Formats: sequence, C-alpha cells, structure tokens
Amino acid sequence: MSLALRDESPGYHHVVTRGNNKRRIFLDDRDRIVFCLSLERIARKYGWRILAYCLMDNHYHLLIWVGEEGLHKGMCELNTGHARTFNATHGRVNHLFGRRYWNRRMKTEASLMAVARYIVRNPRRAGITNELEGYHWSSYAATIGLAFADMQLARDELLAFLAPTPDRAIEAFRVYCLDEGAPEHVRRQPP
Repeated sequence: MSLALRDESPGYHHVVTRGNNKRRIFLDDRDRIVFCLSLERIARKYGWRILAYCLMDNHYHLLIWVGEEGLHKGMCELNTGHARTFNATHGRVNHLFGRRYWNRRMKTEASLMAVARYIVRNPRRAGITNELEGYHWSSYAATIGLAFADMQLARDELLAFLAPTPDRAIEAFRVYCLDEGAPEHVRRQPP
C-alpha cells in the first residue's frame, strides 16, 4: 500500500515527528542542541522560516513556513541526520523514529495561531512545567522576549498576526497562550 500524498504546498505547516514506540529521541541537552543546529542549517538550505517549536523527550513540534523547495527533502535530511547522530552518540542501532513525520498546512491565521499556542503549551500539558517560559526547549520564552531562541526564529512574523506593534503583540501572545479556557483547535496527531 502506498503512503497518502501530503500537502507540502508553500505556506505555514505544523510538523510533528515522534520516537519509535513513543521512545525518547532526546536523552540530554546535547541531543537537543545538535538537533537545533541541524534544524537551523536545514531551514536555511530549504528556505524555511521557523515560527514556533517545542522539543519534548519523545517527539518534537515545529510551526514553519515552507517555500517552493518544499518540506519532504528537508524533513528527510533532518530526521535521518538526527537518527544517525543520536544512534552513534548513544551506541544504538535501528530506527529512532516511528512513522514518517506528520504535517498539516495552516490555511487560516486562526489555525496558525492555535497551532503556535498548542506547540508552546506542550510542556504544560505533559506536566513538565506550570510556567510556559520555564521550559527551555520551547520557543515561548524567546517569542515574548525573555530568552534567546535556540535557533533563528521568525518571531516578528508570528507576532505580526496579533498586533501592529511589538509590545502589544508580545502581550497579546502571552495572554493568548496563558488562557486556560482557550480551546485547542489542533487535530490530534496520529500516535
């Protein structure tokens, strides 16, 4: 049976990759740093812009703008490179990732913002932290100006969807992400 075709057309995409059998794909900060460096290099190579990210222990989320170069080649390079480096570093063999990466193109500003919120709230939903800015491997703290991003982040591009001035946009993003009553408008990704 062949795999279903993806929508890889230019635009904003939510991308998720999970570890095989939901196992860890990052064992330590070094794994995450190397992944971030690889992601930044691949984003430059394929013309992606990274608006939001979150690296969890057994999966990662990206909100990226994809141009004419598409998504597939870059994701193949990113995941294959990470798996090889991870396996060599930790004395492992065989598959690191389970299924192929999952992606969905955002067709509205509302869905784009809902995905950005969903991504940065991941550590809270997992019970890792109550404070969104307290999780280092998410773009949240960098987006609101409390930290440096671990990679080149299209922060201003994301914030421009919320308000015309940076200060107002940062406050709007902070309030939007902290809103406990806000429904999550993100379709559940496959396991």
